[in-house]
Amino acid sequence: MANEEEQKASASNGIGVQNERSLHASLKQWYAQPDDKFEVPLKGFFIDLVRGEQLVEIQTRNFSAIRHKLHMLLKEHKVHLLHPITYEKWVLQVNPTGTKVLSRRKSPHRGRLTDIFEELVRLPELLLHENFTIEFPLIREEEVRCRDGKGSKHRKRESIKDRRLLEVISTHHFTKTNEFLQFIPEDLPRPFSNKCLEKALVLPIHRCRQITYCLRKMEVITVVGKKRNELMFDVFK
Repeated sequence: MANEEEQKASASNGIGVQNERSLHASLKQWYAQPDDKFEVPLKGFFIDLVRGEQLVEIQTRNFSAIRHKLHMLLKEHKVHLLHPITYEKWVLQVNPTGTKVLSRRKSPHRGRLTDIFEELVRLPELLLHENFTIEFPLIREEEVRCRDGKGSKHRKRESIKDRRLLEVISTHHFTKTNEFLQFIPEDLPRPFSNKCLEKALVLPIHRCRQITYCLRKMEVITVVGKKRNELMFDVFK
């Protein structure tokens, strides 16, 4: 556990007690303003940024890992969560020591704003809390990989060694739950099913299910019936 001197040092110089990846550190610097405080100890946690009375947390992936922390902090504080969405990505292959770049290629995958629901499904009810806001920067990034046989199967056992921010293209800030209705097209037939949404948004059905699940938890849409085996939704009134 960090002693008082270490906590003061980390709060003043922006160095966290955890080993940050480059993407997290770069987003913190991108978002920071001159008077912000870095890595401030509070209630057994370290806060990425403190801006006046607002706490700012940066989470590059896995909202489950930060869920408990957010619940605890929101009891007494205003919290702003920052989560990047990768629009474009370049993949770097490096040697085992990380000292040499073996190749660099552009990933064919293109991200879009609806990707926010991949993680948002883990804590959509927090959007109902008056102290909680969330922001999604759309970014270009560089992912550093190594063929060391230790990564996941779908990456052919390549380990991700780092993620680097190249550019923030735009940022999307949500302060109220009804702002998420932008993901429901105005000309969508009412009531609508996940299959209707799939066709309108040209998205995989699993993403549409994530969207309707989150919007239900945010209390902006509701189930109004069933058609065969499909739930039918409409905007909450």
